[in-house]
Amino acid sequence: MELAEQWQQFWALKRERDMDRSIFIGYDGREAETFAVCRHTLRKHAPDIPIHAICLDEVRNAGLYWRPTSRDEQGRLFDDISGFPMATEFAISRFLTPILAKAAFRTGWALFMDSDVLARDDIDDLFGECDPSKAVMCVKHQHNVIDGSVKMDGQVQNRYHRKNWSSVVAYNLQHPSNRKLTVQMINSVPGRDLHAFCWLDDEEIGELEPVWNYLVGSTKLRLESPKLVHHTEGGPWLPNYQDVEFAEEWRQARASWLKEGMDTRPSARISSLAPRRLDGSLMANGAAR
Repeated sequence: MELAEQWQQFWALKRERDMDRSIFIGYDGREAETFAVCRHTLRKHAPDIPIHAICLDEVRNAGLYWRPTSRDEQGRLFDDISGFPMATEFAISRFLTPILAKAAFRTGWALFMDSDVLARDDIDDLFGECDPSKAVMCVKHQHNVIDGSVKMDGQVQNRYHRKNWSSVVAYNLQHPSNRKLTVQMINSVPGRDLHAFCWLDDEEIGELEPVWNYLVGSTKLRLESPKLVHHTEGGPWLPNYQDVEFAEEWRQARASWLKEGMDTRPSARISSLAPRRLDGSLMANGAAR
C-alpha cells in the first residue's frame, strides 16, 4: 500500500471514529464558570471529542423546548408540568442530548453530563465501556436525599426514582428505543419520569462503573480513583462548600482555565449545530434520524 493511501485510510478511520463520540454539558448562566472548568478538564483528557453546551434559551429559540416554567418569590426556577423546582436550567433540557447529537450528524454515543463535574481521566475509556446492546449507559446510584433539604446555592432537593442516573449518561444514538424520546415527550412528561428513563425497559439501561460519576459526599469507593468527580450537592465555587472532597483539585483546574483565557461562552452553540435539522415540528415527530 502506498504511503499516501495509508494516510488517506488513517484519516478516514479517524473521521469515522470522531463521529462516534460527542459530549454535551448542561449550561446555566448562574454557573458559567463551573461549566467552563468542566469543559476545560474534558478538553485536557479528550482533546479530539467535540463538546457542546445545552443552553435553555437556545433550545427554546430553536423550537425544541416549550415546557412552561415559573419562578417563586426567591427567584427559583420551577417546572410547571412536574410541579417541582429546577436546580439548574438544564434539569429537563438535558434529555435533548440524543436529538441534538443526531442533528449534528453524530453517530455512535453522545455523552451528557452536569456542569459541576470535574474530569480526571481519559473519557475515551468511558466510551470504551459502553455496551452497544444498551440504549443508555450510566452509574446506577442509590442516592437517597431528604425531600425539601437544600443544596448548592439554596436549591431545594427532590427525591425521585433513579436520582442522579441522568447526571452523567451516554446515549446510544443507534438504539431503536431512543427514537421514542421525542421532543414532544420531553416537553410533556413530568421530569421525574424522564430522569427515570421512562421510555426504556430496565434491561435497556446499561451500567457504568461508579468511578464515572463519583457523587461527592455519597459515593463510596474501595481502591479505585474517581474519573469523573460530581459535586452534586455543591462545589468549592460556593461559600459553604470550600472544603469538600476534591475542592483543591477543582481550584487547580480553575487556575489552569484562567491561565488559558477564562472563556465562559458555550462553544458549538445549538444554533450552529445543524440549522437544517433543528426544526421544532420535525423533531417533535421524532424524525431526527
